[in-house]
Amino acid sequence: MAVVVASVLAAGALAPAASARPAPVSSSATEFPSSYERAIPPLTDDRGRTLTLRGWNVEDKANRGEGALSAITERHFRDLRAGGFNFARLLVFWDDLEPRRGEYSARYLHTIERILDWARKHRVHVLIDAHQDVFGPAFGHRGIPEWATRTDGLPFTPNPDDWFSEYFQPAVQRAFTHLYEDPDLQRAQAAMWQVLAGRFGRHPAVIGYDLINEPMGELREGEDLATAARRIEAEHLTLLYNRLARAVRTKDRDTWIFVEPTPIVGEGVPTGLGRIKDNRTVYAPHFYNTAMEAGADYDPDAGWIEAYEAAVTAYPARHRMPVVVGEWGPLNNALPNMGRFYREAVASLIRYSSGWAGYVWCYGGGYCAVDERGRFRTNKEQTATPYAPAVAGTVRSDTYDAGTRTYRLAYRAAARPGVTELSLPPVPRGWRVTVTGRAQVLGASSRGAWPVVLAWPGSEVVVTVREAGPYGRTDHP
Repeated sequence: MAVVVASVLAAGALAPAASARPAPVSSSATEFPSSYERAIPPLTDDRGRTLTLRGWNVEDKANRGEGALSAITERHFRDLRAGGFNFARLLVFWDDLEPRRGEYSARYLHTIERILDWARKHRVHVLIDAHQDVFGPAFGHRGIPEWATRTDGLPFTPNPDDWFSEYFQPAVQRAFTHLYEDPDLQRAQAAMWQVLAGRFGRHPAVIGYDLINEPMGELREGEDLATAARRIEAEHLTLLYNRLARAVRTKDRDTWIFVEPTPIVGEGVPTGLGRIKDNRTVYAPHFYNTAMEAGADYDPDAGWIEAYEAAVTAYPARHRMPVVVGEWGPLNNALPNMGRFYREAVASLIRYSSGWAGYVWCYGGGYCAVDERGRFRTNKEQTATPYAPAVAGTVRSDTYDAGTRTYRLAYRAAARPGVTELSLPPVPRGWRVTVTGRAQVLGASSRGAWPVVLAWPGSEVVVTVREAGPYGRTDHP
């Protein structure tokens, strides 16, 4: 077994895999607690291992032009990995990439590549996110370039105290309609993605492309928001995603494509998206509650998490797509019920998703995950729990009990040898790792590697991870 592990590690088994494909899901009803979990497939890497992504968004919205993305440093990825995270959703902006139509910034592409190299060095998977907020710079934000913004002269009134309300300004809504419907803008957006996929498709850190962040659209007279969202998803976004997927595949045939519904899904509204005709597609909703975003505390009796979970699981179960939540996390984390929110949110995400990216990994206040010294801000430490970034086999169950600080993974080992990785975030007394079945736990074999489990092919394995007590022994630091 040790010889097999050594050869697997030498082959780079712990490095991020750029090529990933949906894995088959067992039909046994005893393996999963609910029907949608049986129907939603997991992410897998090119060795067939089941992947779990845990991490944070990484961004620089302040700097543009020659200074674009300069606020992102190697420290972001070093600290993510040290905290037990293996995933970063990197925000990039079309207005920086193509400031003038047909002229792509070589400096910007080079900066993105440097960031991806840092991610590779620290073994962090990266999702490249074509980000927009309130469409773009024509309305004082970032995203779609001004040259691609068409408003038909409709009005726009800024509302800095409630920036999300600006999505409902007539000029912004009309700009989305033109982006979706004008053939020349369709070609320009597809060409932008071909530039990104052609440049970064073979980079080992890149696991996916998020085609557009939080897309919105134009409401019709008398239409309520939920109805409008479903229509926009069905009539505009389905066509857009299929169009952009075809463009990406001319340059990159393997990397995952991530597609988002409108943000209205956060209110428990099932998406109206249709079928995306690409078998390497991930459903990537965001997990925000309007009241909490406005400053309210979490209300455990409102049933919001349950409603959200029901809303976001129907579509990927029907179309058999993995789920990765692209953004989540409230602004005010220190309110009385926020500790409970983080416990219940993490438990919910484990039930149906292949992972998530919190918002946002930065050093300071507001939404930042950590303070200036890199310490978790109130309650955000609950995102750092043990998990299995890669499982060489079919997962039977995957749970974490926050009360007892216990993680349990049960899986059937694959027919061919492979390693299952464990991520154990740093805690004062360390962790105890035990395994039952025909398997053994091995320590970190190289700089930056995590503990791994090697199991006999086809065997049933249970891995249990507990935080060590005051006098407990730590098997792996």
